[in-house]
Amino acid sequence: MDRHRSLLAIGLIGLGVFIIFGQWLSFFTIVAILILGFGIYKIRLGDDVKIGYILLAIGGGMILLHNFMLVVAILMISLGLYYAKMKKMHPVNNLVQKQNVTSSIHWDRDPWTLRNTSMWHVLGEVNIDLSLAMVDDQDNVLMFQGVVGDIDLIVSEDYGVEIEAFVLFGQIDFSEVKETGMLNRIYWKSPNYEQRDQKVKIIISYLVGNVDIHLT
Repeated sequence: MDRHRSLLAIGLIGLGVFIIFGQWLSFFTIVAILILGFGIYKIRLGDDVKIGYILLAIGGGMILLHNFMLVVAILMISLGLYYAKMKKMHPVNNLVQKQNVTSSIHWDRDPWTLRNTSMWHVLGEVNIDLSLAMVDDQDNVLMFQGVVGDIDLIVSEDYGVEIEAFVLFGQIDFSEVKETGMLNRIYWKSPNYEQRDQKVKIIISYLVGNVDIHLT
């Protein structure tokens, strides 16, 4: 009897929640949420990661197409968080700052100049090899934020490196640590960081992302 009452209570609560919020949940949106959930489940399994990301893209695209104002709100919140973080991390004027809809960064092919840099994009691909960097200042901050990002970072032992990475949905692969699914976060500081002459802090933050960090 107690079990039946518990099931009835759960059913009534669920029905009440659906009645309250049902006006904002169309069949199209519910299907998109289910696809997103299945995509996250596939990524968590680790066997069909590529399929999981495809499902995330499909579900996210369906929500974006059906909820334009939601898209605008997400972009505004993401951009607002970016500006707040940038002001905190880059108080100086010596800064390279870029905001793009799409961005493709390949600092892993030729020598490049390491300087204070802040980038935000809706869809971005970033490949960085710190061993190819030419340093201007002793302390630098690289900040990459946006909605969807694919980050491949090679960390050199020539620098003192501090890394903060956060992905709401997706995967962070760092050394032997692999975080997959939702609310993935890592923090790492290289040994003898404070004693290094040249330091770089790298901040990565995306709503949906795939972050690979390799130590050399």
